[in-house]
Amino acid sequence: MNAAWLMLISALYFAAAYVFYGNFLKKVFGVEPQRACPSHELADGVDYVASPPPVLFGHHFASIAGAGPIVGPVLASQFGWLPALLWVCIGCVFVGAMHDFAAMFLSIRNQGRSIAYVVEKELGYVGRQLFLLFCFAMLVLVVTVFAILVADSFLAVPAVASSSLLFIVIAPMFGVAVGRKILSLTEATLIFVPMLFLCVWVGTLLPLDLSRFCSSAGTARMLWLLILFYYCYCASVLPVWVLLQPRDYLNSFLLYVMIAAGLAGVFVARPSMALPPIVAESPLIPSVFPLLFVTVACGACSGFHAMIASGTSAKQIDKESHILPISYGGMLIEGLLAVLVICSISHFGLDNMKAMFAAKEAPQLIFANGLGQLCESMHIPFAVARNFVALAISAFIMTSLDTATRLGRFIWQEMLLPGQSQEGKAGRQKNIGPLRSLLGNRWFATLGIIAFSAVMAFSGSGQQLWPVFGASNQLLAALTLLAISLYLNRTKRPLLFALLPFIFMLLISIWALLVLIGQQWGKSMALVTVSSILLILALVLCALGLNKFIKHMGKQPVE
Repeated sequence: MNAAWLMLISALYFAAAYVFYGNFLKKVFGVEPQRACPSHELADGVDYVASPPPVLFGHHFASIAGAGPIVGPVLASQFGWLPALLWVCIGCVFVGAMHDFAAMFLSIRNQGRSIAYVVEKELGYVGRQLFLLFCFAMLVLVVTVFAILVADSFLAVPAVASSSLLFIVIAPMFGVAVGRKILSLTEATLIFVPMLFLCVWVGTLLPLDLSRFCSSAGTARMLWLLILFYYCYCASVLPVWVLLQPRDYLNSFLLYVMIAAGLAGVFVARPSMALPPIVAESPLIPSVFPLLFVTVACGACSGFHAMIASGTSAKQIDKESHILPISYGGMLIEGLLAVLVICSISHFGLDNMKAMFAAKEAPQLIFANGLGQLCESMHIPFAVARNFVALAISAFIMTSLDTATRLGRFIWQEMLLPGQSQEGKAGRQKNIGPLRSLLGNRWFATLGIIAFSAVMAFSGSGQQLWPVFGASNQLLAALTLLAISLYLNRTKRPLLFALLPFIFMLLISIWALLVLIGQQWGKSMALVTVSSILLILALVLCALGLNKFIKHMGKQPVE
């Protein structure tokens, strides 16, 4: 089959989903364009900042994308291209994008707080705390491993380090120029986006290799980790418009260019899908089920997205009418990127893919090689295209890193808040008390997430526990869908479009955790213990949810 046709059909499918299913979701949830959003009602200039849609879209898209929609489909190619393609197309539209839309909507309707606030409304204070604990544990793991990945990429390709640091320098300049209305968004974009690509070029001329100044590669790696954790601390505590948001917005142009180049390469080269649709030696069960659905997360469905949609993005959205393009539209473009990855690597064929996996080549580099070969059909040198793709992916891993740190700070702060029953008319802040106020300020909360992550990074325990991330990420998506389903049930809105994905994601993630426990039993008791704890937490939350679901049966709708 020709990859160009596959790409075209997928793009048209995603466009139709945006128009028809997206509008269905707007009607079901009752989006009100004129309703005041938390970014205006609770504006503080730090976290709650009303942002122009293009800027917020760039921030949101860069945060949810990262390397996820690239790494997952590459790893899933061991099952053949068809299972991954079907899961991306079906999962993205009816599970992942709907999940992101609902999480952002419910957060906006609940003062921009995380989806855990909705969980508390449905499952009570204990349910909220269990959910927040689940989220915090996962974010510590994300910050730990992503910091290690970025540090390793800086050591392997020093030019990436130089370019990334230059991105950090120009981001606050853009933020101040737009935030203080020195330049319009259009003017600043026309100035700073070319500067972004200039940083890429300068980075290749002046690679920053810390191993030259350190006694060993291990020391250089440790120094990069310290620098990255300090950067994450600053990105978390500074006002979002100063560093995090402008850096993500500018970085998103790297991804736009990469996607545009990839699409052009597919349509010009028109490669054939040399990889088999289904690899015969991979049995349908237990390989494809459940492993495919936890391997391909971003691009189809990811619990991490719910924390972003109900974490940073919901606090910055200007109008409810922007929920559809930013949350649902952003996820659809991520799905399109995942399809592009499948088309870009499938021309390698099964034997070549096996050889690259056997050589332990990084999935993102396999994609960079595939896209680089397609770009040669447009007379772009392979090395130039490959290096640009590798740089763009590294930049987006760093984007996920700083966003995860800020989200960890939000989760820490919410864990210290009293229950909603204590909120009262005076407002929640007056019920916190001096100790909670001290522990929950943004400076201390950020230090907490950084400290936990640093301990795991320097001890090596983060990488040991990383295999549990895939299943726990999808389990978080299932629990978010549980909260969404309970809300729909309580308000007597249509329910099945959220309930069925919840049941599917719950079964798949529990199945994957049981497989992991079985594989690691007697080998890594740390992995077995963590997986078992996550499984128990999820089952307790589901039991609470079932009880609440039954209680609301036959009752009048309650907003």
